[in-house]
Amino acid sequence: MKTTRHYFACDLKDDADLIAEYEKYHKEVWPEVLKSIKDAGISDMEIYRCGNRLFMIMETTADYDPERKKQMDLNNPKVQEWENLMWKYQQALPFANPGEKWIGMGRIFKLSAL
Repeated sequence: MKTTRHYFACDLKDDADLIAEYEKYHKEVWPEVLKSIKDAGISDMEIYRCGNRLFMIMETTADYDPERKKQMDLNNPKVQEWENLMWKYQQALPFANPGEKWIGMGRIFKLSAL
């Protein structure tokens, strides 16, 4: 099955205790949130942290549609509860639009493309 990779960045509040809590939540992500991710056509997801900067790699199947995922999330009370909780730890990137968390990243280099 062919997948597509997507890359995103987000910041955490620069507070060691909050960052530790955030990481703890991500060791035991709620089952309803995991189900919503998979149901949207996301086949894999990884989040990395450097300081308070987060970097997410998301692999999606051909079924993935970001607008459909957005609507699914808006209609899922447990996902909304999770997202609201995560705002306790996350902060928007300086150039983000109001309410925008994860910002898509554009590739600037690929060795195999040379």
